[in-house]
Amino acid sequence: MRILVLGGTLFVGRAIVEDALRTGAEVTLFGRGRTGAGLFPGVPRLIGDRETGDYGALRDGRWDAVVDVSGYVPRHVGQAMDALGDRAGRYLFVSSHAVYQQMGVGPGSTEDTPRRPPVRHTEELREDTYGPLKVACEDDVVARYGARATLVRPGRVAGPHDVQGAFTYWVRRAARGGRVALPADPGQPVQVIDSRDLARLVVQLLVDARPGAFHAVGPDEPTTLGGLIETCARVAGTEAEIVPVPPEGRPPVFPLVRTERTEWPTQQRSRARARAAGLPATPLEVTAADVLAWDRGCGEPPLEAGYSPEEERALLARYDGAVLDG
Repeated sequence: MRILVLGGTLFVGRAIVEDALRTGAEVTLFGRGRTGAGLFPGVPRLIGDRETGDYGALRDGRWDAVVDVSGYVPRHVGQAMDALGDRAGRYLFVSSHAVYQQMGVGPGSTEDTPRRPPVRHTEELREDTYGPLKVACEDDVVARYGARATLVRPGRVAGPHDVQGAFTYWVRRAARGGRVALPADPGQPVQVIDSRDLARLVVQLLVDARPGAFHAVGPDEPTTLGGLIETCARVAGTEAEIVPVPPEGRPPVFPLVRTERTEWPTQQRSRARARAAGLPATPLEVTAADVLAWDRGCGEPPLEAGYSPEEERALLARYDGAVLDG
């Protein structure tokens, strides 16, 4: 199988390329060439720029499938499809759970959950536009490719090489052990998907030529944020005492925290369709162990997410013994 990956040198794209190569696929990368220069020696690289609309490198060539990891606005997707013309067999678009409406969604929601209205008047990626822009991208892919369109909607992705660091924050924090400040309810459900499981699903969907939309969520067993922290500590061989602290003063976006109980069902989506299509289920312990090893191997670079050790110590001292309202 010949696969063109739009992106492919960062986190999710890197995992997809690795899995595709493992299966013997012929992979071609398209991107700006600014990241991962040492990755995948021998894999052809086509240089272009989605922001400026430079798709000249795609004038020639045919592919059985395209995996679009780096499309965030309809212009990106539309120009890529225009450049490819009829020279791509299937178009798999990596979307997001942000496409869904949140109100009225219960646990176990499926891929048929109502989506948010599409947005096309802006390309500014904000909390209120990211999902609607992805909806517009999905619509354009389906309109152009029909039964040859596949949509993968990942939840929170975790694994080695994660540049966002939400899961890495808790792996690193749990590895230090001791009293862990949690500005949320430990019973909040959490869904994280190992990047390698997501990649395996993507490649399998291409091999089987499956159309439609698929949730990429995990882990295999339902877990809570408190359970996730405890798992990370167990993997690291430490003991972590979770201390719920009031949410006042925490950053607006805190790693894996859902601020309202009405958001909890967004972390309880059904993965039945994806499992039937070949989504694996890496145990959370394995994901945590691999992220811990990778993070330490990188020298634990600074994370933008969560509390710094100094902030956490001050918070624990301030709210010692505080309990969240249930």
